[in-house]
Amino acid sequence: MTSQKLLSIVPLLLLAAVVAAAVPAPLDPIRVAPHIYQLEFENERVRVIKQTLRNGETQPLHAHPDRLLVYLQTCAWVEEDGEGGKRMQSFKYGEVVWAEAETHGGGNASVVQECKILEIEML
Repeated sequence: MTSQKLLSIVPLLLLAAVVAAAVPAPLDPIRVAPHIYQLEFENERVRVIKQTLRNGETQPLHAHPDRLLVYLQTCAWVEEDGEGGKRMQSFKYGEVVWAEAETHGGGNASVVQECKILEIEML
């Protein structure tokens, strides 16, 4: 392939990548759990989602990219520790935490009180 033909294809490849990125993933939390996740803001660089955790609510299987979490109130919940036990997780109002990409869901939330979190995804 000549370099001129290759250069003529590059814009089409870039357009295809942008269109593919705009299509929601099958495990997008906003799509699979709109009762828990709400889109607050989105542009080509960032997406901000508000998550509301309620006691006893089951989250369907969903996936998150790497993201920042900002706790909008004091939050606490009980979760399994992966070794058959349980542990308490708690975060203070305004606390900012880095969260690695993950796929999870299917369990019931065991929150002490309703908890609101902003999730900031870099695109």
